[in-house]
Amino acid sequence: MQASVPVLSSPHHSQTISTAPGQTLSTQTKRMALVSTVPPSESPIFAEVDMGSDSSATTVRATVVQASTVFYDTPATLDKAERLLAEAAGYGSQLVVFPEAFIGGYPRGSSFGASIGNRTAKGREDFRKYHASAIDVPGPEIDRLAAMAGKYKVYLVMGVIEREGYTLYCTVLFFDSQGKYMGKHRKVMPTAVERIVWGFGDGSTIPVFETPVGKIGAAICWENRMPLLRTAMYGKGIEIYCAPTADSRDTWQASMTHIALEGGCFVLSANQFCRRKDYPPPPEYVFSGMEEDLTPDSVVCAGGSVIISPLGAVLAGPNYDGEALISADLDLGEIARAKFDFDVVGHYSRPEVLSLTVRDHPTNAVMFTSASAKTEGSHR
Repeated sequence: MQASVPVLSSPHHSQTISTAPGQTLSTQTKRMALVSTVPPSESPIFAEVDMGSDSSATTVRATVVQASTVFYDTPATLDKAERLLAEAAGYGSQLVVFPEAFIGGYPRGSSFGASIGNRTAKGREDFRKYHASAIDVPGPEIDRLAAMAGKYKVYLVMGVIEREGYTLYCTVLFFDSQGKYMGKHRKVMPTAVERIVWGFGDGSTIPVFETPVGKIGAAICWENRMPLLRTAMYGKGIEIYCAPTADSRDTWQASMTHIALEGGCFVLSANQFCRRKDYPPPPEYVFSGMEEDLTPDSVVCAGGSVIISPLGAVLAGPNYDGEALISADLDLGEIARAKFDFDVVGHYSRPEVLSLTVRDHPTNAVMFTSASAKTEGSHR
């Protein structure tokens, strides 16, 4: 049996080619293939695959996932993550990036009942449920994510809400294609009301991992606007810059293009696409100040996931249409071509004038000098 696949070669013209199941698509010019990835009974998810890279260069097929959390249901969210990961692997993806807070959920619109000098009983209960949806690192969910990465032979970058005791962190986890957990990045600066529910990361979790598919790291949402954090990552030689986010505005695209050009790196930005019905209904979950204006089908986060080259070319996306797997072939030779023009921590730096010191040690509130004391005094 063959499947018809629409191939968009321009905004106004399309044609259809046929492929057998599992067959690799190929075209002579850069095009975007849209392939249905779910049964007709479910919400449609489309995969966008850029097939126009130079086959003579080293390439990496990367996918950014644009999909919503199953809010307050971490097991169901993990099941959804595995289904999407399997779909991406089926397209030959070697690196898959999920959005900010995909596991645990981004609490969009929630105030947690907090105002200056006051908290409510419902807000405290909202936090209890949110805390229960978070995951421990290490923990059983980490084991499952690692197993998923190994099963589908992909490098996995996953946005989660991490629980350490009773403090939560917005975190990105990294797994290799052999099923090994590599490490994490905690968001160093939660934005605005996020600070009510998330702790602050420190300099000990700003990793860049050297892998066979490139040097991979991540910054989350608006911390991508922090020039010194970006510089620290450039100093570690980042080549594939992952930017999980919750920002679907047009201005986000300008930031992603700037980072790609500034860092001479590929930028992979993954955002959720959510409707009001993807969150629990009121009064269990309330979008503060806007609930009465929403219907179940109202879009509360429009996506905009995108992949951008080191020379600033948009390789795939941005997508504002729905849940999607957005993929592109990354020609790693493009990094050197871009660095020829501008190497921000190399030939274009002026360290005798400008320099950065990064304090990359953990900053713990309590330090113990013996393992036994730590065990006795642990807050876990």
